[in-house]
Amino acid sequence: MDGTATEVMTHPTCMIVEDQMLIGLALEAYLEENGFDVAGPFPSKEKALRWLRTGAPDLALLDIMLADGHCLDLARELKRRGIPFALYSALPPTADMPSELRGVPWLEKPIDRQAVLRTLEELLSPVS
Repeated sequence: MDGTATEVMTHPTCMIVEDQMLIGLALEAYLEENGFDVAGPFPSKEKALRWLRTGAPDLALLDIMLADGHCLDLARELKRRGIPFALYSALPPTADMPSELRGVPWLEKPIDRQAVLRTLEELLSPVS
């Protein structure tokens, strides 16, 4: 930077939806340390959907089962807006999963944080 222009640093915003607060806060800290801005963590789909009325993340990390039920309404809204997301759950993927969750990266807890970071970076990479 030569001092005459202002350099703007942009960080992608990742929405975290996780009802176990310690897990959500740990993910938040890790992602912030690795260059992300974080929205959340939101413990329920209702709170996440309320935030989405005015907020727009670049991507999201969703737990399947939340304090107020499953994340399908949230997944539907993210897909409708074209916002990529990954699932972060202790539940394994199943063959009969709802269409909103098919083709979405699935991170099964517990998982190495580097794997979470790699998955999120892949979601942000343009498709060639």
